[in-house]
Amino acid sequence: MSTNSNLSNRQSIRLSNYDYSQKGSYFITIVSQDRIHLFGKIEDGIMMLNSVGKILEEEWRNTIQLRTNLALGEFIIMPDHMHMIITITAQMEKKEDKEWIHSNPKSPSQTIGAIIRGFKGASSKKINLFLNSTGESQFAPTESPFAPKNSQFTRTEFYKNKIFQRNYYEHIIRNQNDYNRIEQYILDNPKNWKKKKMKLNSY
Repeated sequence: MSTNSNLSNRQSIRLSNYDYSQKGSYFITIVSQDRIHLFGKIEDGIMMLNSVGKILEEEWRNTIQLRTNLALGEFIIMPDHMHMIITITAQMEKKEDKEWIHSNPKSPSQTIGAIIRGFKGASSKKINLFLNSTGESQFAPTESPFAPKNSQFTRTEFYKNKIFQRNYYEHIIRNQNDYNRIEQYILDNPKNWKKKKMKLNSY
């Protein structure tokens, strides 16, 4: 797939009348806070996960253990973001909808939004626990053009920083051709990383 694809720059626009708990496949992108390279590095077109990246991968694979109506498609963890395809295979009955209206201001637990928030929350907790227990400082944002200047994370400083940007990017996959196109884009991400960095640095 061409490296000038706009997939990675897709804006997150939620469809107001769309039921994000219904059956279907979705392309999701989450990004590290300040685009810091937290999850590993690219070597010769191959993504090499560090300890934080491996925690992220483990938590994503664990998603289908917690929610039985999901199937995970192709995914890739990059230095500062993660792309994944997720499919809702069956729509669960929304038993909590009436309770939700009158209680906590959160979306029903079977929506894509709730699934991603749960994944990001669980991952952030485990990552921060790991960093605080080990004191690892190998994740300083020296490679990211979006990282704060002169920033070096100590164990305590890292705990105070968010792991992910608050929002996420999503695309409803409409058909098999769309699915195949996005799947190939995900697979091509590591080998296209250097070209994308060169493009960013040219601005």
